[in-house]
Amino acid sequence: MDRSLVLNPSFAFGWMLNGFLHLWAGFTELAIQHLETSLRLNPRDRRAFQLTGIGIAYFFNRRFEEAMEKLLVSLQELPSYTATHRFLAACYAHMGRFDDAGEIIKRLRIITPVLTPPLQHFRNAEHRELFLSGLQLAAGETA
Repeated sequence: MDRSLVLNPSFAFGWMLNGFLHLWAGFTELAIQHLETSLRLNPRDRRAFQLTGIGIAYFFNRRFEEAMEKLLVSLQELPSYTATHRFLAACYAHMGRFDDAGEIIKRLRIITPVLTPPLQHFRNAEHRELFLSGLQLAAGETA
């Protein structure tokens, strides 16, 4: 993927895909850079996926305020995207905003019965644990 971006540095979709690959590999700062590049190269395209990716990266870096801001904007653009709901609920829970987290969980359960998705694509065990613990708190479950 890196090679394709060297050959075609204006390939916005490629920057987005590479951003998610870096996010899943645990390289959050690089993921943010690549996702922001995608947004900059194609500012008129739908931004929900990139914003969710950036929000997830901020979440993994424990920058919960910034994560919340990106995830909320993403939800406005694509209200049915379950990943955004899950990470926003976990974010709210880690911020101690349990009422807000519970509301997001209620909305998520309207969209899907699956609270916890498969997480094997997130390679960093600490990231998975942070997400799962937040999701459990948001759902009112104990570890």
